[in-house]
Amino acid sequence: MVYLCTKEILSLMLEKSSLKKQLENLIEFPENQTYLLAVSGGVDSMVLAFIFKALGLNFQIAHVNYKLRGEDSDADQKMVEDFCFQNDIKFHLYEVSENDNKPENSIQIWARELRYNFFKHIKEKDNLQFLVTAHHLNDQLETFVINLSKASGIKGLSGIPANDNKILRPLLNFSKEEIYDFAEEHQIEFREDLSNKKSDYLRNKIRNELVPKLLETNDHFLENFKKSLSYLNQTKDFVQQKIEEIESGISISHHENKIFDKEKLHLESDFVKFEILKKYGFEKEEEIKKIFKSETGSSFFSKEFKILINRNELIFIQLNLKKENQEEIILTNVFDLNQNILEINLTETILNPEEINQTFEWEFDAEKLTFPLRLRKKEEGDVFYPIGFSGKKKVSKFFKDEKLSILVKQRIWILIDGKNTILGIIPFRQDRRLMALKNTKKTLKIRWTKEQQIL
Repeated sequence: MVYLCTKEILSLMLEKSSLKKQLENLIEFPENQTYLLAVSGGVDSMVLAFIFKALGLNFQIAHVNYKLRGEDSDADQKMVEDFCFQNDIKFHLYEVSENDNKPENSIQIWARELRYNFFKHIKEKDNLQFLVTAHHLNDQLETFVINLSKASGIKGLSGIPANDNKILRPLLNFSKEEIYDFAEEHQIEFREDLSNKKSDYLRNKIRNELVPKLLETNDHFLENFKKSLSYLNQTKDFVQQKIEEIESGISISHHENKIFDKEKLHLESDFVKFEILKKYGFEKEEEIKKIFKSETGSSFFSKEFKILINRNELIFIQLNLKKENQEEIILTNVFDLNQNILEINLTETILNPEEINQTFEWEFDAEKLTFPLRLRKKEEGDVFYPIGFSGKKKVSKFFKDEKLSILVKQRIWILIDGKNTILGIIPFRQDRRLMALKNTKKTLKIRWTKEQQIL
């Protein structure tokens, strides 16, 4: 079917709904704005595609064939593909194959990750600005009930955002019934996914069994629910503003890391502590309690941050998975010992905090070293023989004598050889055992220059 998007149809459509106003409330529409529509072939996404075509917007369509429903999946694909061909819309298809390793459990999670990765790829490849999905008011209600069962807090109960991280959902204020009516009025072709009638997933169970009973309780249930979501979102925004004010009041100025006054944060309510710490990935109640009971030197990890306890400070360190989180760096496996002087520049190899201002150039007897040389973090029981001292010294005692902050200690590298012999504590002190002497024939120079260090 070819959809003729005339001015009369557009006028009738906008008279019936406030969609255009909703879209304009989300973003402004310059002529070069571009969109990728996720279209499954169901009534919601086909209505969305029709409306975008009627509004004359610059968009493309992406469809995923999961191959889960045999001929029905292929028929969905053909209908969406035909719509794009007949209306001169660029069509993107992802067909699931054996290489995609369908899981026996969590099909919905697998499918969601697959399609959003596909959408992201298309957006980047074709330089499209927004992803648009056809979530509607009934989806909002289902999500609300799911999040209610998970004790997700005010953010989860506030519903699906209409504009979030370049993802637009312009149909959120429309019920499923309104969308069906619109499709019928404008003769929009779509296909029903009969698997949605099965209550084998939590969302389907809520959709098929719980939501109909809720709608029976009140003729205006969905309209009132929409208003409640609006109130919840206003409350969420107000709470977020207050949380930011509290966070500002407990923050300690620092050039590199976010630092909170531990005691001040501890005096706040459990709700405030949770709201602040969850921004850094710490959401488990028991873990949050441990953070405030822990002593200096303790550390806690989320996916992106590490909390370091330092007296009355909570230091938040953003993890750099490429360098910051490494426990060991191999410097080199092979040296050309035919050379009399060998050099290693560590400036671009290691990260050190800005509190350390020393630079150094250490010289070793290359013939006495065991390769490969490595960098590692401090280990329990480490002992070395520092230049300028008689005898040996524990590395932990050296740190204490240097009065290093706990943040600096966490980021210091120990230089060792292939036998785990400590060669020095970077950048403070070289070990004297394998240092170069006057009669050394082959010298290895290791240097680090603070001025060139990129943090």
